[in-house]
Amino acid sequence: MRKGPIILAVMLLIFTLTSLGNSAFAEEQEFPRGETVDVKVMSYNIHHGVGEDGVLDLERIAQMIEGANAEIIGLQEVDNHWSSRSDLQDQAKRLADRLGMFYTYAANLDLEPIKPGEPRRQYGTAILSKYPILKSENHPLTKIGNTEQRGLLEAVINVKGNHLHVYNTHLALTSAERHIQIEEIINIAAKSEGPKVILGDLNATPESNEMQLLYSNYQDTFAGENKANTYPAANPAKRIDYIFCSTNLEIKEAKVINTLASDHLPILTELVLERNEPFNNGNK
Repeated sequence: MRKGPIILAVMLLIFTLTSLGNSAFAEEQEFPRGETVDVKVMSYNIHHGVGEDGVLDLERIAQMIEGANAEIIGLQEVDNHWSSRSDLQDQAKRLADRLGMFYTYAANLDLEPIKPGEPRRQYGTAILSKYPILKSENHPLTKIGNTEQRGLLEAVINVKGNHLHVYNTHLALTSAERHIQIEEIINIAAKSEGPKVILGDLNATPESNEMQLLYSNYQDTFAGENKANTYPAANPAKRIDYIFCSTNLEIKEAKVINTLASDHLPILTELVLERNEPFNNGNK
C-alpha cells in the first residue's frame, strides 16, 4: 500500500481546515433549504473601545455583546493598528477571537504606517457573526469636499441555511452628504435578493429629511419604541443609531442596552428569518 499520497492528502486537508480563520468565507458552496430561525442583530458604535470614563477596554464590550446573546453585530468606529489611542490593536479580530465569531472588516480610512514595515493604519467598520460569512464587500460612499470617507460594508451570512444580507455603515455629519449616501445604500441593497438588514450609526434623527428614504423602503425595527435614544451614552438625548430590515422579516423584539463602554448605546433586535430557497454563492 502506498502511504505517500494518502499522507499528503491528509496533510493538505488539515492545512485547508486550519487556514480558515474567522475572516474566511465559504465559497462556491450549495447550502440546503433553511429552517425558520430567530436571530439577534446588534448595532454598536464602539468609539474605538473607549468608554464614557475615558478608558480603553475591549473586554467590557465583548462582555456586553456576550451578555446580550447577540449573534450578528455591526460595529462602527473600529480601529485596526490605528494609533496609541487603541494600543495599535486589530480590534475586529480581537473581538471576534474573544467571542469565537466570524468577522469581516472594512477600512474607510487607510493610511501609511508610522514606521516602515508596520501594518497600515486603518479605521472603519466591522461585522461579527456567530454564523459563517459567505462573502463581503465594502462600498465607498460619496463624500462632499474634504470630509471623512464613509462606506457601506455588505456581508452575506448563512444563518442555518437562510441567507441574510447585512449592510453596516457610519454616515456623514452633514445632511447633504447623508442624503446622497442613503440613496446609494438603497440602490446597492436593491441589487440583492432575499432578507436584508441595514444598520449603523446614521448621524441623523428619525425626522430628518434624508431618513425618509429609508422609512419608505425598509422597516424601522424600533418603530414602536418610545425610548430609543442612543447618544450620548451617559445621558441619551437623541436617536442616531438604527436597525432597519426588509418587509419579509418579522420583528420580534427591539431594545436599547444601557452601558457606558462607549459614547453610544448599543441596540439589539430579534428578527425571524423564514425558510428560503437553496443558495449558491457563485455568480448567477
